[in-house]
Amino acid sequence: MTVEESSPLSKYGRLRKRYLREHKRVLYYTLLTSGKLYEHLAEIDTSARDMAEYLIKEMARKQGVTEELKARDMLRWVGKMNNIRACADEIVLNDIVYF
Repeated sequence: MTVEESSPLSKYGRLRKRYLREHKRVLYYTLLTSGKLYEHLAEIDTSARDMAEYLIKEMARKQGVTEELKARDMLRWVGKMNNIRACADEIVLNDIVYF
């Protein structure tokens, strides 16, 4: 195990690993035996986290979810942000993790 492999993956990397193991076995074992599985998972993980962060910021901006709203109506802000995070997560999972 290299130093890079000791750094933990976020949920996206772990979900990609499970998806490959359960649904794309040939690719999973090819990456595993070639020693490139962790590199692949880390790349997917980074791309997915970056995309999720970007989508959340853009959706919040477009929907007017601001710090002002947070200060004025915390419950409404939390509800909107939870909805935005769930939508961004679904997009990331479909476009990157389960592709």
